[in-house]
Amino acid sequence: MSSSSTAGQVIRCRAAVAWEAGKPLVMEEVEVAPPQALEVRLKILFTSLCHTDVYFWEAKGQTPLFPRIFGHEAGGIVESVGEGVTDLKPGDHVLPVFTGECKECRHCKSEESNMCDLLRINTDRGVMLNDGKSRFSINGQPIYHFVGTSTFSEYTVVHVGCVAKINPAAPLDKVCVLSCGISTGLGATLNVAKPKKGSTVAVFGLGAVGLAAAEGARISGASRIIGIDLNAKRFDEAKKFGVTEFVNPKDHDKPVQEVLAEMTDGGVDRSIECTGSINAMISAFECVHDGWGVAVLVGVPNKDDAFKTHPMNFLNERTIKGTFFGNYKPRSDLPSVVEKYMNKELELEKFITHEVSFSEINKAFEYMLRGDGLRCIIRMDA
Repeated sequence: MSSSSTAGQVIRCRAAVAWEAGKPLVMEEVEVAPPQALEVRLKILFTSLCHTDVYFWEAKGQTPLFPRIFGHEAGGIVESVGEGVTDLKPGDHVLPVFTGECKECRHCKSEESNMCDLLRINTDRGVMLNDGKSRFSINGQPIYHFVGTSTFSEYTVVHVGCVAKINPAAPLDKVCVLSCGISTGLGATLNVAKPKKGSTVAVFGLGAVGLAAAEGARISGASRIIGIDLNAKRFDEAKKFGVTEFVNPKDHDKPVQEVLAEMTDGGVDRSIECTGSINAMISAFECVHDGWGVAVLVGVPNKDDAFKTHPMNFLNERTIKGTFFGNYKPRSDLPSVVEKYMNKELELEKFITHEVSFSEINKAFEYMLRGDGLRCIIRMDA
């Protein structure tokens, strides 16, 4: 594929625009400006809906910003590149990512961090870093970006540091889900909790991220994977992801951490918390075994939450850790996660429960709002 036909020109295409909070997205013709220095313009082929899109569309986030093009889980092809972009070219298959890797800052140079100073997630910013302007417009009116990706558009412009180049043989309608939630849960287990073969793992919250954490435990060879959720309807589905036992806190008259300790002779080896509930976080920490237990927090809490536990839980050699995007560096690490799928170590099909055409994108919101299924793939060409 050559970019010569459209490179340097404004592209007119369809985008699903959120004009105001909580109102259905409207299919509009938008103008997408060419990429500037260190930017790339992508043709999005598949995108999926993540809970974060819905949260900010409902204006529950910090600073509501409209009109806006949401979307951040996607797969596509590079259409053209801006000045200074050397490691991507037109035709490359890529995953755009809501957080980035500049490769220059202290975080990017550290083996221990993926929290890039320049490109870490910013939900308030609706413009490009280069010039503080949007690349989207309708009749001259700017339409704001979302987390640097805005994939609910047939074309989008993204900073080069937020683009992972992947194996062109990988099916984009499957691996697009790796650009957010699935990698977050998977990496929380594989990169942070690191359960040993034969160990016992508890997963709090059995949505897409929690099931990805369970998938990580399955891949690690955990002997018991205990799923904890207030919705018993999720238990059957979770068996496909290696979950062996289920606990509904509502079925017990004592704290769930005590139930888990009794089930596991003193506590689980690893726990992964994927709900954002402060009580689940405390339970996830207090349910791990003394001496070696590790709890990993993934879920995002409310801004006024505070974590309370007795210091003896630490002195008895329990560890608590947090993670962001599964500790994956987007450009360096995501290509190898795609390879896990390609060599059949990681299963992605079971995360995909619906598929709709781009013109039916509001259906994807309806599915998520009623808790129907996990990921809905949106086909941009339909």
